[in-house]
Amino acid sequence: MTPAGAEIPAEPVASAEAFGARLHGAFARFGRLCVGIDPHSWLLTDWGLPDTAAGAESFGRAVVAAAAGRVGIVKPQVAFYERFGSAGYLALERVLADARAAGLLVIADVKRGDLGTSVEAYGQAWLSQGSPLEVDAITVNPYMGVGSLNSTVDLAADNHKGLFLLAATSNPEAAHLQQAVLADGAHAGRSVAASVLDQVAAINADLVPAGSFGSIGVVLGATVSLADFGIDIHAPAAPVVTPVLAPGFGHQGANPADLAGLFGGYAQGVIVSESRSVLSAGPARVADEITRRSTEAGATRG
Repeated sequence: MTPAGAEIPAEPVASAEAFGARLHGAFARFGRLCVGIDPHSWLLTDWGLPDTAAGAESFGRAVVAAAAGRVGIVKPQVAFYERFGSAGYLALERVLADARAAGLLVIADVKRGDLGTSVEAYGQAWLSQGSPLEVDAITVNPYMGVGSLNSTVDLAADNHKGLFLLAATSNPEAAHLQQAVLADGAHAGRSVAASVLDQVAAINADLVPAGSFGSIGVVLGATVSLADFGIDIHAPAAPVVTPVLAPGFGHQGANPADLAGLFGGYAQGVIVSESRSVLSAGPARVADEITRRSTEAGATRG
């Protein structure tokens, strides 16, 4: 680990392989489990750590060490670092440096979304080679229009990175918006959530060959009925596999054994995201819990 106060080397994730291909490789080698890095106040207390940037750093780096060699993907929730201001971001940079050095795929849960040069700058912060915050993929918010993310899509493609667009999330406040049916335009008659999937499928079809994993994915909650969002999971599969970041497994009740029933034709690309179910095991047992949860998801390897 880098000593406290030391400069953090950028350690760029220089890869000529697209994010989708690397994700497929992680599935094949480690299975689908993605371990969240969420230093809630109560988790820091349970782990015997202070509710400070230093505590969040120790927590995150311990989770990375436990995940390395056991799973292929981690997902830091940036909000839990951002709450400590600049010290929190320095802590996060150190966590990300450890994850890069361990060869883990890192999905930063940042949910960024904006217009023009602003959204372009967000993409540069997280997806540029050599950035201190460089990760493999980020979550983004398409609710100013999927087209508002075009510059970020281009940056992701140029740097072999990925994006996950919010589509059908599990929070009840989102349902009235995401289930709403579009009255006109190219996707008239489709729900907002379904139109996001349609547009992501079209982007991937332009970027990668048929039969491969796309690098642009969506967020679909594992605890919602996708039919309620106008998403037909039994429709013919798209020619390119859409990566699906699926929160809701473990603590929230979804079971990886039910992937086919929950996601149908989208199941091939599902990332099984778990946080509290793993992290609540505590520092002495988190590695064993990662192994156990990864084994339970093992039957769903890509």
